[in-house]
Amino acid sequence: MNTFARVFVLLLAIAPLSLAFAQTDGGVGAGLIAIGAALAIGISAIATAMAMGTIGSAGVGALVERPQAFGQILIYLVIPETIIIFGFVIAFLINGQIG
Repeated sequence: MNTFARVFVLLLAIAPLSLAFAQTDGGVGAGLIAIGAALAIGISAIATAMAMGTIGSAGVGALVERPQAFGQILIYLVIPETIIIFGFVIAFLINGQIG
């Protein structure tokens, strides 16, 4: 079982426990909204980390051969950060803070 599958199974196992911490005025609906927002941020963070790890290792290999490509590789490392930004936006939309 790879690391991503282990983390995903751990998230699925722990997610129902957050229902116990839901506010009493919202009931189960508020807890499920909180789980949805947490999964939006958590899964996008895991995807960003996986992408940056792959790009980073390939970038180091490319820098060894061509040091003048530093700026281009830096841009490639910044691009996956948009995934986590989209995760934050989706979490805020789920919570009803915007939109």
